[in-house]
Amino acid sequence: MPRVSRVEIGLLKGVDRMRDILIENTERFADGLPANNALLWGARGMGKSSLVKAAHASINVDRKPADRLKLIEIHREDIESLPGLMELLRSSSFRFIVFCDDLSFDGNDASYKSLKAVLEGGIEGRPDNVILYATSNRRHLLAREMIENERSTAINPGEAVEEKVSLSDRFGLWLGFHRCSQDEYLAMVKGYCDHYGIKIADDELEREALEWSTTRGSRSGRVAWQYTQELAGRLGVRLSGN
Repeated sequence: MPRVSRVEIGLLKGVDRMRDILIENTERFADGLPANNALLWGARGMGKSSLVKAAHASINVDRKPADRLKLIEIHREDIESLPGLMELLRSSSFRFIVFCDDLSFDGNDASYKSLKAVLEGGIEGRPDNVILYATSNRRHLLAREMIENERSTAINPGEAVEEKVSLSDRFGLWLGFHRCSQDEYLAMVKGYCDHYGIKIADDELEREALEWSTTRGSRSGRVAWQYTQELAGRLGVRLSGN
């Protein structure tokens, strides 16, 4: 596609450590050096998918078109097509990040085996020009009650869930995202306002932003962006390039 919907890397607040690790891993891969598949897991709305897209864009800034990474998004329901996609990409001269957003599996879903096969590489191995990045709200990609249900109904409870739970272990890089503090949330809002030239008194901004988060029962990057959109619309400020 001609344009990827993304947030500027500098606007992602409260995820500095995860940002640095993912960018370093992505840069190694782009340079043809060993790099790990990555699972970004944790709290909703804290910028997991935004970080993947921002890292991809930041790596490509100073690269010639022929050397730029390609970003391919595969939807959760298309996981079973992954092995076929790997075969198509293997012979390409480009390097690819294959990205799956909001990845998880229920107790009766066998499509995880296709992902596991790609992560393990199979007989041929994962193509050298492909790396997999995924985001999930679940560290082990399965809901806890599903894991417990598998254990309780299995003849050998330990082995029954080992294959599914160990799926996340196939990602060499785990990056955990946790709920942000009030200060981090306000920093996100102020960062957006500064970037888009939204003028409002600091005390008023803080009061409104905190009230907005209270009515939604959470603080996150997503909530900060939603408030910024509300504020910009009310003040007649266009958010160009968002």
